[in-house]
Amino acid sequence: MIESMERDRAVKAGHRQMWALGSYAAVAAEVIPELGATLVQAAGVGPGDRVLDVAAGTGNAAIPAALAGASVVASDLTPELLEIGRALAVERGAQLEWQQADAEALPYADGEFDRVLSCVGVMFAPRHQAGADELVRVCRPGGTIGLVNWTPEGFIGQMFATMKPYAPPPPPGAQPPPLWGSEDHVRALLGDRVADVITRRQAVTVDRFASPEEFRDFFKAHYGPTIAVYRAIAGDPERVAALDQDLADLARRHIEAGAMRWEYLLVTVRRRG
Repeated sequence: MIESMERDRAVKAGHRQMWALGSYAAVAAEVIPELGATLVQAAGVGPGDRVLDVAAGTGNAAIPAALAGASVVASDLTPELLEIGRALAVERGAQLEWQQADAEALPYADGEFDRVLSCVGVMFAPRHQAGADELVRVCRPGGTIGLVNWTPEGFIGQMFATMKPYAPPPPPGAQPPPLWGSEDHVRALLGDRVADVITRRQAVTVDRFASPEEFRDFFKAHYGPTIAVYRAIAGDPERVAALDQDLADLARRHIEAGAMRWEYLLVTVRRRG
């Protein structure tokens, strides 16, 4: 039991360190800024709602939710991201709470929130069922859970598949993040505790990168999971060169007329009473 707890703490520490690498704020602001507002609108967030954004990062969904008039708590495992989010909220005139919290063990009461959101966030918690159980637990009966998750078949899902052969093995029990972008997987995780399940596959248009190599170099510099994989193979120049080529080739296959479409799954459900 003690050994298991120590392993869990080590996994969580590794996740915190990974997401603190580079600048996820640049990814959120320059590449996918519209995702949070899309989720807030789909979940029907409005004045008077008590909202929790799980694995909020720098507030891609939390800040738009606050600007919509909701009372918002933005929670994330990585304090460095929360600090950036606080500054961004001030710049945009949004008032909300920022709290460090583990998506698999949220420090909130049962049914505390009217709407529970996660924008490409909870999908990265290693134990999917634990994360899903917490989403449901903290949402009040009749409340809404809203999610945006990258799909396995979409660009980011394929990017993780491309990086997998170069990455260290995942910790025991961890599941691939893009599984959260599968309708069947999400339905199985949430089970009969929810109703009115609506899933839609949509795509964000990304025209930030003029070339496949620019995409690759941006993610090498700014995106924690990509940086972590490169660090794991830094001592092997041949593998670094191979991953460079694989990521550029992936982007090249998806760029059309100077833009890419990154598919995601938008999910909204109502917690049963």
